[in-house]
Amino acid sequence: MPERRGRTVLAFDFGLKRIGIAVGEPELRTAHPLGAVTRFEEVASLVAEWKPGRLVVGLPLSAAGEAHAMTRRAEEFARRLERRFKLPVARVDERYSSAEAQSRLRGTRTGRAGKGKIDSVAAQLLLEQYFDEAA
Repeated sequence: MPERRGRTVLAFDFGLKRIGIAVGEPELRTAHPLGAVTRFEEVASLVAEWKPGRLVVGLPLSAAGEAHAMTRRAEEFARRLERRFKLPVARVDERYSSAEAQSRLRGTRTGRAGKGKIDSVAAQLLLEQYFDEAA
């Protein structure tokens, strides 16, 4: 459980089957994968546990940077987070986060939780990108 409540940031790699989640501290500019969830109620539990001051959601865009159907779904998810938790929700371009997550995990043993692990590492990458862009 984090000591600095309100400063913690949770990041979400939204997907139709799973939502990868990572947590980080802006002062340290570090992020760590938390795992993946399949239901919004699980997201609510993590928000209640970590008490973040901000949330970050990855927006999937085409290679050309254009919005598509999944972009709209991720944006709907971000707005739902804003309404439910009354927290600021930053959006981050996530075009290559899943591919980079797979690259980071290459050669590691992910077992049955492999896809969830990729999703949470993708969320970690989104959060690291957010911290880099905010610096």
